[in-house]
Amino acid sequence: MIVSPVSVGNGAFVIHSNLAKHLPNYHLLPYSAWRSLFPLSYYPLGRRLPAKVIHAIPDSAIFHARTDLPLVLTLHGYAIDKALYPYSSLLQKIHGRTDLRWLHQLAVRRADVITSVSHFTANLAKQDLELEKPIQVIYNGVDEQSFRPQPRAIDKEIKVLFSGNLTRRKGAHWLLPIIQRLDERVVIYYTSGLRETSALVAHPRLRPLGQIPHKKMPEVYQSMDILLFPTVREGFGLAAVKAMACGLPVVATDSSALPEVVTNGQGGFLCPLGDVDAFAQAVQALADDAGLRQSMGAFNRAEVEARFTLTRMVTEYAAVFDNLIA
Repeated sequence: MIVSPVSVGNGAFVIHSNLAKHLPNYHLLPYSAWRSLFPLSYYPLGRRLPAKVIHAIPDSAIFHARTDLPLVLTLHGYAIDKALYPYSSLLQKIHGRTDLRWLHQLAVRRADVITSVSHFTANLAKQDLELEKPIQVIYNGVDEQSFRPQPRAIDKEIKVLFSGNLTRRKGAHWLLPIIQRLDERVVIYYTSGLRETSALVAHPRLRPLGQIPHKKMPEVYQSMDILLFPTVREGFGLAAVKAMACGLPVVATDSSALPEVVTNGQGGFLCPLGDVDAFAQAVQALADDAGLRQSMGAFNRAEVEARFTLTRMVTEYAAVFDNLIA
């Protein structure tokens, strides 16, 4: 049995949940993110289960590790990335510079195998932690049968989706200045992500969708024309790949792992961090050209089928676990 303790409310939980659905010997142990305030509360989780491998994330891995079992550590992002500090609360900054950094250091030292969801995240961790161990990159995958293109009704309104937590780290604070630069046909619909239920500053063309259950998300993507993803940092960019699988062009930030996912000029446009003019211009160009949206969406669907399928991801993780158990 592979035992995987992971906090709910983030992309890591989505990925580990998919592994639990498709690997018969994979046991998911979800826990509240509030446990991070009491780290020792991690320790009892799953201790009595007959595990053969522990699959964990850096925040809590050292508490789940057992001396007699191999530990697989997956870097879904890099929470102690200094580039996030300008977009973080004081508590997040203190947490990242002290105990969270210490937990990352202990986790990578203890891990028997380290995987990462992107080359960007792997290289960042290696440099920052002065890590000599190899890191195997396993790109995240999406269920391409659920997330797939669907015919969209002809509508004068151009629907743009923002999918993610409504935080500065996700670039939610740039949605208002972006929509103010777009013409009246363009409307930005936004979810409240996996955690928040709040809304942004009121604007007639910023429309909240609320908190959408994961099983309903394919329908949301399929009803849209463009994905807007002005995030500050991404360990991978799962929202972008879901949109790509549904045949949408993506307008995203030209930083972190996103250039590994979105091909600039072919699957969408990559814009400088925080450049609301560039984001607005890219969205407007797509809004004005249905043929461009269609061609970029078709390119993205092909990219997902070639590089980001759920089957490929599950197979690669299964090989990691099998090698440790054998």
